[in-house]
Amino acid sequence: MKFQVQSSELQKALAKTINVVPTRSTLPILENLLFEVHSNNLKITATDLEISVAVSIQIKGNENGTIAIPAKRIFDTVRALPDTPISFSVDTESNKIKMKTENGEYTLIGETTDVFPSIPEFKGETEFVTAAPLLQQIIDKTTFAVSTDELRPSMMGVLFQIGENKLVAVSTDGHRLVKIINKNFSSKKISKEVIIPAKALNLIGKVAEGAETKISINETHIVFKYEGVSLISRLIEEKYPNFDTVIPQNNNKYLIVNKYEILQSVRRVSLYSNSTTHQIRMSLMKDEVKITAEDQDFGSEAKETISCDYNDEEMEIGFNSAYILDILTHIDGDEIQFNLSSSNKASIVVPRVQKEGEEMLMLVMPVRLNN
Repeated sequence: MKFQVQSSELQKALAKTINVVPTRSTLPILENLLFEVHSNNLKITATDLEISVAVSIQIKGNENGTIAIPAKRIFDTVRALPDTPISFSVDTESNKIKMKTENGEYTLIGETTDVFPSIPEFKGETEFVTAAPLLQQIIDKTTFAVSTDELRPSMMGVLFQIGENKLVAVSTDGHRLVKIINKNFSSKKISKEVIIPAKALNLIGKVAEGAETKISINETHIVFKYEGVSLISRLIEEKYPNFDTVIPQNNNKYLIVNKYEILQSVRRVSLYSNSTTHQIRMSLMKDEVKITAEDQDFGSEAKETISCDYNDEEMEIGFNSAYILDILTHIDGDEIQFNLSSSNKASIVVPRVQKEGEEMLMLVMPVRLNN
């Protein structure tokens, strides 16, 4: 097996696969990348058995063949090289791999591909095309609120409800919830509901190229296809919680505030909050909101006041500052609106002006205030 490739092109391909490779695995072969050369095409595949990414690039091929190459070593080597041609020569009997550049030669030992997990041919029962930037925006706004609790596997992914002219995406970890309804989405006559693991969605931003995403879905897997790249992931085959029941419908206390002012204020004040609870207190008044935090263990406290528009009687409510910061960071618009009910019930945060064709809602649970 012999081929030549430009190091910069190989580095780009490796960067799209390396994040799938497990750092520790009971199957050592998974710590390798599968290299397959056919004519002038190199296909690089990585898998952790749940998610697989395959990237194809053009090369100058001399001899076809396959080899499993240690992922970290090949990635670190190529990343450290200047932009230069690399010649690969692989002895498939000894699995010895030699890489030559103008100024250097590097030798490493690979693995036979017989034990590398085979990636099954995928036939989607539902297929459609959507704009890659639209999908990426939805992913960015939902994955931060996904649960990491393995005891609640359904919440470790984002729920996608796919309709003919509408896409609904929902994520929650029990403390926060994000719901996005996007009507700029269009597909053929499709009605499908799937839960996609957050890990797979977070990889989309690292592998996506081009203007379109081709998506194929069957009962157990989903495939995202871009130019020269495909990502296949197992779906979470669980029932998603009935999220609509936890979204309050009668929060009629409205707090309107500049997003950047409250974001920066919470960020500064939270530095003085308790390192375990991260609790901040928001005291709401007609024209201003006071944000305070204290850490009694260290005798530290902070308070700031920013202007606002609030339509109801004065109220105090407590939040985990980390959750509030996440929501403020991922919500759109210059002004945001808190829809509140009481100090112990869920609060809704929405953009003051929604984007055209989109309805975004973020929910955050309050925390009990210390007296």
